[in-house]
Amino acid sequence: MIESMHPVRKQRLILVLLLVTLSSAAIALITYALRQNIDFFYPPSKFAAEEVPHNVRVRAGGCVVPGSVFRSEESLAVRFSITDGVAQVPVKYTGILPDLFAEGEAAVVTGKLQSSGVFEAEQVLAKHDETYTPPEVQEAMVGDHTATCQGAGKAMASDY
Repeated sequence: MIESMHPVRKQRLILVLLLVTLSSAAIALITYALRQNIDFFYPPSKFAAEEVPHNVRVRAGGCVVPGSVFRSEESLAVRFSITDGVAQVPVKYTGILPDLFAEGEAAVVTGKLQSSGVFEAEQVLAKHDETYTPPEVQEAMVGDHTATCQGAGKAMASDY
């Protein structure tokens, strides 16, 4: 059938098929690259329910539990816990914490849950003013409970 086509139509058909093939390959490569950079967000209650995959890059957020921050005297290692009012997740981080990081304040951490149950953070983000709470943390706090971030002095629930 292709052999009996007019040469101009045959060229157009080959060009269209080539464009469709190249476009499909480009979209597949872009989708694969973006999939590697997606971080899923989990509140501490999902960690307690064991719904978070181990050794997979995810984000977690909540309020830093007062009295849970322990800094190493020999290195930049820090251990603390975050809570959503239902459960707590122990976090281990090595690096410089944001200036606004404090006990009782909202924080979002990016990293991997280790098989030991400790979340090993690669990045720690802290809220930037008195009224801001990261959207993921705010959504995680909505429910039957009202966790309070002590430093902000406000309930982190549906009244935000």
